[in-house]
Amino acid sequence: MQSISSESTLSTGEPEPSAIELLHDHCLELTPDGRYVRWLGDHPRHPRNWSGLRKTYDIVLICLLDLFITASSTAGSAAAAQAKHEYNISGTLSIFIFVTIFLLGQVAGTILFPPWSETFGRKNMYIVSSGLSAICCIIIGLVRSMPVIIIMRITAGLLSAIPYTIIGGSIEDMFNSHARIWAMYYWTIASNIGLILGPIMSSYIIAGLDWRWNFYIFAIIVAVITGGLFFIRESRPSLLLAYEVKRVTDMTTVQYIPPPLNHDHIPDLNTFLKEALFRPAQLFFQEPIIFVIAVMISVAMSLIYIFTEALQPIYESMGFAKTDASLIFIAIGLGTCLSTLTRMLDSYILNYLRRQGRPIKPEYKLVGLGLGGPFLAIGLWWFAWTIPPENQTPWIVPTISLVLVGYALTEMDTVLYGYISDAYLSYSASATAAVAFLRALLSGVFPLFTPQMFDRLGNNVAMSVLAAVATAFCIVPPVFICYGERIRRASKFARYSWEIQEELGKEKEDW
Repeated sequence: MQSISSESTLSTGEPEPSAIELLHDHCLELTPDGRYVRWLGDHPRHPRNWSGLRKTYDIVLICLLDLFITASSTAGSAAAAQAKHEYNISGTLSIFIFVTIFLLGQVAGTILFPPWSETFGRKNMYIVSSGLSAICCIIIGLVRSMPVIIIMRITAGLLSAIPYTIIGGSIEDMFNSHARIWAMYYWTIASNIGLILGPIMSSYIIAGLDWRWNFYIFAIIVAVITGGLFFIRESRPSLLLAYEVKRVTDMTTVQYIPPPLNHDHIPDLNTFLKEALFRPAQLFFQEPIIFVIAVMISVAMSLIYIFTEALQPIYESMGFAKTDASLIFIAIGLGTCLSTLTRMLDSYILNYLRRQGRPIKPEYKLVGLGLGGPFLAIGLWWFAWTIPPENQTPWIVPTISLVLVGYALTEMDTVLYGYISDAYLSYSASATAAVAFLRALLSGVFPLFTPQMFDRLGNNVAMSVLAAVATAFCIVPPVFICYGERIRRASKFARYSWEIQEELGKEKEDW
């Protein structure tokens, strides 16, 4: 113990150990200017040096939280279909109450929470989000008042933005650059499976019980996850560093130890308006890359919410029972899992470039986008013209096309978010906020007109409209691959990332 050795040296009249030596003994060091304390790379309590078992427990649990909270958003569609009879409201209004306002709450959460999320720590925010989400689900199931249901659904959507916006930070806290590729991919898989699992779970729950039990069961699941979250560790390095410095200070008689290096703070109003509102909007409207990516991701991922309204009626017309029709979402889930093959290809390409000593440019990681764009268009055209009423092919024929759709959606989601991070570096949080805002907004709006669109245009034409949009997206991968670097060099914000890459010459592994 340092306190014992310090007291011993003082009692014998020997010189007191210097702060530098003391910090080094505890795997800490001073910044070059000597004003602050920072981590040494081998500190055992830094999140990146935790055991594999510790990291696995924490990341699996928070991914499960995001999975089931995401599932509760798509599960709202099945609840809306039954609740409209109880409250004697239109189908569109019921979808708005149980689906759209949840996602509008998420829109607000993506704006409000990120500026403060670095200050209060990851663990506390996960516990607050999951605990209050479970309470919201219970209240929705118990009460008969529609205004209360609306308030709880908005609140649940607001809370859902917490894991959605800070899981990426937890992954960055715990994993180095190579491991982050896979950790981010597993998170994407979990989130997308949540979108797919929601309609399946809700269909069977409502068929066996009623729509209120849909929320009771989600409340039980999220409450169990909340209990598990009490056993995760806080992973925010700045908070842990403050604890370490205090621990060292309390253990020694050294008169002065500099404060920990900490960039986290609660922003004032001007900073909040600039970073949380103005900058994402500025990036969306001024940066062609961000604008295109936001539109692509938002429209593509909104397809899941469109499918929650359209897929089951289509398969019911083929003779499926309502619950069995929900199982068709499994095909999209299979496609999601196939993205593992593309991540393996990415790893092979990046390792090859490293062995060649070549710099790793963001465009080199767009292989998945080059595959996903065409596969999405092919899958949607295939589905559009193998379903009734124009075609009476066996149900397996259009279902296979949904595997392509699931693969494409996961690739676009994973690759484009990664491209934002690589291309915009310190501005990536604001860029991601712009994408998340539009994604949640369109996901909430599209289901409102999906039934009318399919009723008026018919299944084949309505799906063809979506396929045509996906076909237009196919021009983006070759443009980004061939001209992405040139676009970034001309960008006010992305130029910073390009200059850093030029200075480094190649990507370096961080500890």
